[in-house]
Amino acid sequence: MLTGLWVRNIVLIERLDLSFSDGLSVLTGETGAGKSILLDALTLCLGGRGDQSLVRAGCASGQVTAAFDLVADHGVRALLRDNGVDDGDQVILRRVQHGDGRTRAFINDQPVSVQLMREIGRRLVEIHGQHDERALVDVQTHRRLLDAYGGLEKKVRAVAQAHDQLAALEEELEAAVQRQAAAQAEEDFARFAVEELSRLAPEEGEEIALSDRRRDLMALEKAAGEIAEADEILNGPEGPSSVLSGLLRRLERKMEGESDLFHPLVEGIDHALVALQGTAEALQDIQREMGFDPEELNITEERLFALRAASRKYKVPCDDLAGELERYRGELAALESGDARLADLRRQREGALDAYRKLAADLSAARKESADRLERAIAGELPDLKLGSARFLVDRQVDEKRVSVHGFDQVAFHVQTNPGTRAGPLLKVASGGELSRFLLALKVVLAEKGSAPVLIFDEIDTGVGGAVADAMGRRLARLARLVQVLTVTHAPQVAARARHHLLIEKERAGDADTVRTRVHELNREQRGEEIARMLAGAEVSDEARAAARRLLSEVG
Repeated sequence: MLTGLWVRNIVLIERLDLSFSDGLSVLTGETGAGKSILLDALTLCLGGRGDQSLVRAGCASGQVTAAFDLVADHGVRALLRDNGVDDGDQVILRRVQHGDGRTRAFINDQPVSVQLMREIGRRLVEIHGQHDERALVDVQTHRRLLDAYGGLEKKVRAVAQAHDQLAALEEELEAAVQRQAAAQAEEDFARFAVEELSRLAPEEGEEIALSDRRRDLMALEKAAGEIAEADEILNGPEGPSSVLSGLLRRLERKMEGESDLFHPLVEGIDHALVALQGTAEALQDIQREMGFDPEELNITEERLFALRAASRKYKVPCDDLAGELERYRGELAALESGDARLADLRRQREGALDAYRKLAADLSAARKESADRLERAIAGELPDLKLGSARFLVDRQVDEKRVSVHGFDQVAFHVQTNPGTRAGPLLKVASGGELSRFLLALKVVLAEKGSAPVLIFDEIDTGVGGAVADAMGRRLARLARLVQVLTVTHAPQVAARARHHLLIEKERAGDADTVRTRVHELNREQRGEEIARMLAGAEVSDEARAAARRLLSEVG
């Protein structure tokens, strides 16, 4: 419940500290005393739209703070924790309005967005008046209220879950259809790619290995060429070995009949030939050790160039070619199994649709029963509110072809104010006074089913009096046994039934030109005087005071 409201520098309110208790509290006062200002201040604190005109003249800013006591398992606490706000012992909302139009929002002294404050405020307080539209126009609200009244939350969740499952299957089926269409469009290329890449049989890391081997083979090829050139120079037809061998043979022939004159020369040439023979053998050993095979270089280059050509063609790195092959194989496999998968998904979707329709039909039937009970309950409230000739109707538009998270039903609250007239939406058919009475009847019947813990009624008794006002007062008091109720009223019959009575009035400040609003709680004697004023008007007579005392004694 709302336990306290503190207002600083808002319009005519300079400083206001209010405490609230459970049950029915009424706020009364003369027209213009500041009742609407107080509600505007509370609305600001609940996340309402800020306005720089709310700041009291001459002040840089104004602020409003509201404190609420909530049960441990109230949904607001979970919402706060989900948004990183400590829910504490109390939930304290504070809104600062600056004179330049800026506003700041705090919950339990933590800065929050106005959107979060508005959502929290909506769950804590409902403010209703003759022209309030929040709870009466939104079709989603009507359906939620009907479901809450019938205790249908479990069925509603089951339908929502079935809808979500159906939607997921629809999404999966649509994706499968698109994949199948794309696969069919690319089937020829996929088959060609599988054939080509299968022949190529690429392996991860192969490009680097081939590139390294090619580099080594090219280095060997260059070295082999240099060795072959050396062999040609040393051992070829024009090489020194042939020349020296011929010279050696001629010198040896001359030495047969001559002296030893050529012996040193022959010996030197012989040593040179022996050295050249050793060099030739060394060249042969080097060639054998190198093991260079030109054919291996050709094969290596062909493989490397084939991989790189495929890489360019399929626009992936060489190391990903094996993955591309598997992808294309997967596409062909998906194409081959796609029809079966589509058929299976379609069977699952039909099964999910059947399950959804059964649950939605069950929910729709339960809503019809709930609507009938709600109509009867509201009908029982209307006679005392002088709406005995009127009818409250739950308009259910059922479309069994509709697939919605909410089921088959669209729900709207309609009324028929007089026999023979056409029923229609509350706001279009009911007058201001009728609308407030219908609203009160609804809130009394629905109070235990999803109502906010604090209900505020802003002059819903305007234009009524006597027995109707008394009936409204009795219903407000009855409603206040279930939730905290605050009502701004001009009806003495309503004020007399309150547990707490707050008087709102204007007073002159020290400066005669300065006016401010003040609020104070009345004791029983003061309540009698205020109710007498409400009965009599400007001049309070003894008769009015007697009537006020009688009214207070009648309601206890």
